[in-house]
Amino acid sequence: MTTSTRGAKAPAVLVLEDGRTFHGRAYGAVGVTFGEAVFSTGMTGYQETLTDPSYHRQVVVMTAPHVGNTGVNDEDPESQRIWVAGYVVRDPARVPSNWRAKRSLDEELRTQGVVGISGIDTRALTRHLRERGAMRVGIFSGNALPDAGTMLAEVRQAPEMQGADLSAEVATKETYVVPAIGEKKFTVAAVDLGIKGMTPHRMAERGIEVHVLPATATAEDVYAVAPDGVFFSNGPGDPSTADGPVAVMKAVLERKTPLFGICFGNQILGRALGFGTYKLKYGHRGINQPVQDRTTGKVEVTAHNHGFAVDAPLDKVSETPFGRAEVSHVCLNDNVVEGLQLLDQPAFSVQYHPEAAAGPHDAAYLFDRFVQLMEGQRA
Repeated sequence: MTTSTRGAKAPAVLVLEDGRTFHGRAYGAVGVTFGEAVFSTGMTGYQETLTDPSYHRQVVVMTAPHVGNTGVNDEDPESQRIWVAGYVVRDPARVPSNWRAKRSLDEELRTQGVVGISGIDTRALTRHLRERGAMRVGIFSGNALPDAGTMLAEVRQAPEMQGADLSAEVATKETYVVPAIGEKKFTVAAVDLGIKGMTPHRMAERGIEVHVLPATATAEDVYAVAPDGVFFSNGPGDPSTADGPVAVMKAVLERKTPLFGICFGNQILGRALGFGTYKLKYGHRGINQPVQDRTTGKVEVTAHNHGFAVDAPLDKVSETPFGRAEVSHVCLNDNVVEGLQLLDQPAFSVQYHPEAAAGPHDAAYLFDRFVQLMEGQRA
């Protein structure tokens, strides 16, 4: 429940499901919101984070103390709206200072009805989430707040992220086409599980015409566009619920069409190969996560937003229904699986975001790797 009523200085309270509370002031819309409390370690790129559909039903805590310095522009959104359920900052900028800014972040949050809170110790909150894990949270703002017991009870009644099937809620309802930039070289069917706008753009830059399909697309829908390759996007929710996309993924693997998945798409590939998935304690979010590409030994700084991971063995080749598979990328902070590849057919995936919105650019080569797979298949 949110309102877009002005009142940025109204009292606000953040209540975690374990009873920990933080008192601050309203930021953005005044009202009430619930979601899963997660923290993002990026120092910039907040506009891309806010508009990333992967953050649906998450209340994002910014670890960087100063947020909103560059305001909001009309060029950087990754979708048509803000998707975060709530926003938590320490010291919001009073005045944006960037030549591209069209309005303040506070104004944008109010306009879109996103309830936030400012003026709290986000460092302490982040440490709490690291120790206790991501959990349900509520933000309550306004001049007449419920009592503490009522707020905590409402938080504990909110739905959990585990078991949530959310990709269809954020994906396109109708197929649309992103044309190739310059000469068209390939056609790709992209299954939208929560795709960011920059992702088909990165493919278009490489001469790919991208047909973006709804999350509910069938294998027949995918092959109706006569694709040279198939892409599965990032997205929100628990991958254990995504039986439809897993079935489509298996159909693609059976036909040995070149395949590339990112984030949620990596988890879908893991399930299609027979691996399990599990919920991370507090996940990886931000634009500064170190990952090693095991095929080259190179260490990349990468952008993440995932609270679930694939349960695959790190140090052996696995036999799957579609041939041999191995872990291609691993997080250097905690050894979480960050990528998979098949050794007997053209299919691979990564758990992070190589589209570099808002950066970094270390993983841009993955789109070139996808192109190489399609070139190899055509040859």
